[in-house]
Amino acid sequence: MIVVADKALPAAATSLTFLLPVAAFLGALATTSLLYRIATRRGRTAIATMLLAGLALGGLAGAGTGFLVFLADDRQLRDITFWLLGSLAGATWTKTAAVAPFLALLLISLGIVGRGLDALVLGEAEAFHMGVAVERLKRFLIALIAIAAGAAVSVSGVVGFIGIMVPHMLRLVIGPGHRLLLPASACGGAILLVAADTFARTVAAPAELPIGIVTAAIGAPSFLFLLLRQRTLLV
Repeated sequence: MIVVADKALPAAATSLTFLLPVAAFLGALATTSLLYRIATRRGRTAIATMLLAGLALGGLAGAGTGFLVFLADDRQLRDITFWLLGSLAGATWTKTAAVAPFLALLLISLGIVGRGLDALVLGEAEAFHMGVAVERLKRFLIALIAIAAGAAVSVSGVVGFIGIMVPHMLRLVIGPGHRLLLPASACGGAILLVAADTFARTVAAPAELPIGIVTAAIGAPSFLFLLLRQRTLLV
């Protein structure tokens, strides 16, 4: 019986590993859909309402995370802390296989949504007159973002600023066309993540600095630079 139990434990752990991205996707999809419904009225999405509602939902999610921190033991508390700061220390081939289908779906969809996103840059009304099914495209993008973000964050934790910094930087170099910008952003984000992880593993060796600290230290000044540059151009 002991042998059977020992063999069952790895199988159960593997099942939980594959269920984690699915649960993260469902949670991300539910939250994003709720945010979209709050901010959308009569077919139009109010950006200001979306931002404020996002802050409120983020605060609610933070309260839930804080409650889990309160209930955690010492080992779980360390795991939660590293997850909140972002880390690839727990990366395994099993976790990679668990998130691979979700990320593969994202990569396949990049070529499909490029034209619609190019049209949306001009405005929803203009995109509609160009033949883009705006509402259907937005719903598809919500599901796609929930799939990708939920699966990635479930295994790596919260690694901030990569999704903000990399696309804006690349847009200055290769232009705003999404058919090229989207795959370039995926590759650029992966390169930046690997570089940040390498730096985090070497700067404080043998300890490992959480990646979120490194990306925030790089991303926050870069994002401020982009904001100041845009303000200068508008003036």
